[in-house]
Parts: sequence; structure tokens; C-alpha cells
Amino acid sequence: MEENVIYEVTYRISYNLQFFAKEGSGGDKTEEPTAKKLQDAREEGQVARSTELITASGLVTLFLILKIFIGFIANQFIENFHSTFSSIDKIVSEEFNVNVSHALFRNGILSIILICLPVFLTTMVVSFVVVLYQVKWKVSGKLIQPKFSKINPISGFRKLFDKEKIVQLIVSSVKILLIFNIVYGALEDKWGLLVTLYDINLMQAIMLIGDIIIDLGLQISMIFLIIGVADLIYQKFKFKKDMRMTKQEVKDEYKNTEGDPQVKSKIKARMREASRRRMMQELPQADVVITNPTHLAAAIKYDKDTADAPILIAKGADYLAHKIKEVAKENNIEIVENKPLARMLYYNVELGAQIPPELYQMTAEVLAYVYGLKK
Repeated sequence: MEENVIYEVTYRISYNLQFFAKEGSGGDKTEEPTAKKLQDAREEGQVARSTELITASGLVTLFLILKIFIGFIANQFIENFHSTFSSIDKIVSEEFNVNVSHALFRNGILSIILICLPVFLTTMVVSFVVVLYQVKWKVSGKLIQPKFSKINPISGFRKLFDKEKIVQLIVSSVKILLIFNIVYGALEDKWGLLVTLYDINLMQAIMLIGDIIIDLGLQISMIFLIIGVADLIYQKFKFKKDMRMTKQEVKDEYKNTEGDPQVKSKIKARMREASRRRMMQELPQADVVITNPTHLAAAIKYDKDTADAPILIAKGADYLAHKIKEVAKENNIEIVENKPLARMLYYNVELGAQIPPELYQMTAEVLAYVYGLKK
């Protein structure tokens, strides 16, 4: 009896999840961005800004100007129309050629530009102010510099799965639905007037259509403005989140700006050692060493010809205090126990500085005692 043998073949496809990982240093970005990180990002032209708000502010300005000055602008266009065709009628009766037609066309276009120029200039100024409000005054040309990462197909494919693209898609879909809803509602209310266009004269028809278009534009641009404000808030939140740093990045930045902490501690230790050696070299010149008596020691020197007050030339605690007392004994310097004065000299007076006036009385008593012993 024959047996049926079934062979099962398994195929495995290996892939690297790191391909979908975000760019940058490893680790979770849990630390708030430092001032240097924000400044570097600003130098690179990376700031929180909303293009939606810029576009919406320009549209709102444009339709507001049209709403307020539409009568004046319409009269200007009508006067320009009458002036141009009146000139054509006069020229035709005399002489009409290519040069004359070019001049008429040029003058007509120039008149239209002069009529529309204040509207567009005002819109541009408002948009520029909105941009300036978002990014402040900082010109950076680094954003337009060519970068391989911008044309890298792998980076582009990775961005297809970015959350930012999904958010943009949702915002665009919401805008389309809102625009459709606004246009449909407005035309539904005005449909009765639109069917009467054949019964009114040309000027009335133009004014009616103009009012409908301007009202629609204002409603749509106001919706865009609300979306723009919300987008700016989101962009600021996203920018702050993107600027967060890992703990390692904070450490690396601190090393680059402030220096390696280990190196700095070694430098400080060497500086303290050099200062201690100088202090011990000057110690034999002291007039008296004031002690705690075991934990603190402070040596002062007074030369009335060179200084107005005694100078602290050495101080130390514990082991260093013991060394100061040993050097004082080797050089026959008087050691006086005065706990309050020793503490105040150690904690409140810097090496090489004169003692403060509030310690004059206590120091004078010690010096008088020492001078009395020497005499």
C-alpha cells in the first residue's frame, strides 16, 4: 500500500524594522529642548509655523476689502471701460493701426493693475505680518540648500507612513467637506435669485453674482482662518515635541558647550592643588594662626605699611587645617584658639582678601595678644 507523503515548504522573509524608525540618535526623547537646540533649529530655519494660517489671513483680507470697497472698485472698472472704448471710437474715425492698438491695450491693462494693486498689496502686507508673527525676523537660506535626504527615495518612502501625512490628509478632507457644505448651503438659499438673472440687466446680474461670490469667499476664508489657528497651535505642540532630546543628546551637548565634566573636574582639582601650594608657600609669613581648634584653621598677616587691614593668607579644614598648624609650629608662628573668629574667617573671607570691618575688633584682640607674647 502506497503512502502519500506531503512536504511542507516554509518561506521566511527577513526585514529590518529599523527601516521604519525615525532618524536621529537612539533612545527615547524625554528631555525638554535646550536653548542651544532651539537656537540651532532657528538657524536652520526650523520654526513652528502654519501655512494654513498664512493663506487664510490673506483670503480674509482680500474678501473683506472686496466686501467694503466693491462699489468703488466696480465704478473704477466701469469708468476705465468707458474711457477705453471712447478712445477707440475717436481713433477709428481718424487713424487706427497696430501701434495704436498696442497703446490702447497697454493703457487698459495698466489701469486695471492700478485699480487692483492696493487690494493685492494690502493682502500681501497682512500675510507678511502673519508670517513675521510666527517666525519673527530671521532670514535663513539653509532651507533652500540642496540636501540628499530630500531626494532620497528611502526617506521619501518612510515619510509615507509618517503621522504628519495622515494629519494633513485628515485636515484636507475636512476642508473639502466644509467648503462643499458652505457652497451647497449658500447656493441653495440663492437659487431663487439665480434663476432671475435673465430678467434683470447686466449690471444688476454682475452685482448679484459678485455679492454671492464675496459672501461665499468670506465664509470659506473664515473657516480656513479657524483651521489655521488650530493648525498653528498643533504645529507649536508638534515642534516642541520634535525638538525634545534624549538624555545622551543632552549630555553630548553639555560636553560640546561646557566641556567634559571629568576634564573640568580634573582642571579644577589641579587649580585647587596649585592654589594650595601657593598658600602653603606664603604661610610662613603669617603673624598668627587661628583655630577651631581641630577642624578649622585660618592664618592672617598684617603689615600696616602695605595694607589697611589684616589679610587672610591661608585657610583649611580637617587635614589641611592640620597641615597649616604643622607648618606654623615649624616656623614658630603663634597658634591661637578662637572658635567664632576661625569659623567666620573660613566661611566668609576669600584667600588673599582683607578681613571685613565687622571682624576688626576680634582680630585686633588676637593680634594684640600675639604681639604682647613676642615682646
